[in-house]
Amino acid sequence: MTRDYKKIKAWQLSNELALAIYQTTENFPKSEIWGMISQMRRATVSVPANIVEGSVRRHKNEYIQFLYIAMSSLSELSYYIKFSEDVEYINHEKFKELNLKHENTAKILEGLIRYIEKS
Repeated sequence: MTRDYKKIKAWQLSNELALAIYQTTENFPKSEIWGMISQMRRATVSVPANIVEGSVRRHKNEYIQFLYIAMSSLSELSYYIKFSEDVEYINHEKFKELNLKHENTAKILEGLIRYIEKS
């Protein structure tokens, strides 16, 4: 069953979060190009990418598996956002902004997983 991933709210929010992370990491120290910048970008892009990949899977269980991978990457990203504040790569206001985007994405993604599991 093919789904139009652009209509999936979890994809929309995770894509917005990915764009925000990319913009934010532009201001990180260049010494972090292979460290935090790479890790954060990899984790954040993994979320919408796994939603897309799962959305074209034929079987429900496969779709759910990819959504759980997306959730794992989102959890990893949560740590990187907090760590970025701890090492002062972002200020508290930016942390709150990114954390709110993260929390909203996680809630919607969790809801999508529950919905599909029950269907």
